[in-house]
Amino acid sequence: MTPPSIAVEMRGITKRFGSLVANDQVDFTLGRGQIHALLGENGAGKTTLMRILYGLYSADEGDIAVDGQPASIRAPRDAIALGIGMVTQHFALVPPLSVTENVVLGHNLGVRLKLEDAHRRVAEAAARYGVEVEPRALVRDLSVGERQRVEILKALYRDARVLILDEPTAVLAPQEVDQLFEGLRRLRADGLSVVFISHKLREVMNITDHVTVLRGGQVAGVVQTSATTPAEMARMMVGRTTFGMPSLDEASAARSAAQPVLRLESVGALDNKGLAALKGVTFDVYEGEIMGLAGVSGNGQSELAQVLQGTRACTAGRIIVVDQDVSGADPERIMKAGVGRIPEDRHASVVPEMTVAQNMALEHLGEFTSNGSLDRHKIRQHAEKLIAEYQIKAKPDDRIRTLSGGNMQKVILARVMERNPRVIIVSQPTRGLDIGATEYVRSRLLEQRRRGAAILLISEDLDEILELSDRVAVIYEGQIQGILPRTEADPERLGLLMAGAETSQETPHGPQDRA
Repeated sequence: MTPPSIAVEMRGITKRFGSLVANDQVDFTLGRGQIHALLGENGAGKTTLMRILYGLYSADEGDIAVDGQPASIRAPRDAIALGIGMVTQHFALVPPLSVTENVVLGHNLGVRLKLEDAHRRVAEAAARYGVEVEPRALVRDLSVGERQRVEILKALYRDARVLILDEPTAVLAPQEVDQLFEGLRRLRADGLSVVFISHKLREVMNITDHVTVLRGGQVAGVVQTSATTPAEMARMMVGRTTFGMPSLDEASAARSAAQPVLRLESVGALDNKGLAALKGVTFDVYEGEIMGLAGVSGNGQSELAQVLQGTRACTAGRIIVVDQDVSGADPERIMKAGVGRIPEDRHASVVPEMTVAQNMALEHLGEFTSNGSLDRHKIRQHAEKLIAEYQIKAKPDDRIRTLSGGNMQKVILARVMERNPRVIIVSQPTRGLDIGATEYVRSRLLEQRRRGAAILLISEDLDEILELSDRVAVIYEGQIQGILPRTEADPERLGLLMAGAETSQETPHGPQDRA
């Protein structure tokens, strides 16, 4: 019999998808009143395991016990009846409806919903669980952090005693992460058990009690959080010692260029609805510098990247690369000016049915053409060289759609960086990548910085911004709220800028104390 201190016990869980074994005899134990991290690289099996617990998948082998009793979980309704709730990265909310209507949706047992009574019950539940929400507010008017609180309240309203959170901080500003963690600690004290799926090792160290690491569908280790380190967790995840990111001082290059390599002067642009997405964006990026652009998703980052890559019109202002005005230029002209482009959607940056070799040559086909015909031998030799240099797990003739996200990103990096561009515009470079691929991509960016490239790093991962950047610019509602040197860019200050609650008086035209 499972001890009463155990909320969930999964034993010998195996799940196959054809020839792929996603979970291989996995054991997982979640204590009552415990926050337990589930770590692993992409494809390690952690989300599959939790989907089995929530009833979205059925295990091929293994047993589950909830509160000491054997459990048969064939669908989410079975999990909900057992007190298990799940909040995914993509919220299942109806924007035009109120918080109350979203919380009780599918749970109201009456024929008609008495809205005032429902508002009162939701307000009481929010107060009881310490979840700050306004029941009458429309979900479409809420911030991302507030919507996440609605999802958590929705699970708790259904008497969840176990809460599965899948990458819960991926789209939150630092202050919203603090609020989430404060709420989780309060719920833990009341006996709630939480499974915390994350790639962010610092957050795991901050909020969790225990850690289970999966690698290749099997358990690689189970440790008490206080008895481990981020480096040890990373080692368990990848099966080797990670090299860690070199500090910026260790990776330093000469950063005293008198003139910027990339200059934006009052740049404006419209979004897909014809509304202003960029409003007078002004800043410089210097040779041998990484300028990080931080912001909550949807504040103009994507549009700025597209403008700088030549795929969205610039409606105002000027963009200068070295001494060339490329405002409104197409991608080909921007590349000829010395700009390397690494877009946020890696799948949109390649032609899926073409080979790795063809994709590597795609943007410079003229160099592989002889007498009007493509030199296939030259294309293959070029690919073999880059595959070896960038440690890509693929062959030149492999269709690029068959590659993992990390290897596809390496193909794009190789294609851009072999040209030694003066400027690199890189957007969300490690989104969706596991720790090994993330480490590799970041090391390559630092390598380009040492070479002297001016890099604009657009990322919603604040840890990434702080680890790599010399200076950090914050964008909010299409405007630059402030630009800070790395030494002043702490998460709290950046969070206030990202939320529009503060502005910085620092000049956008380069640091005065360049080392």
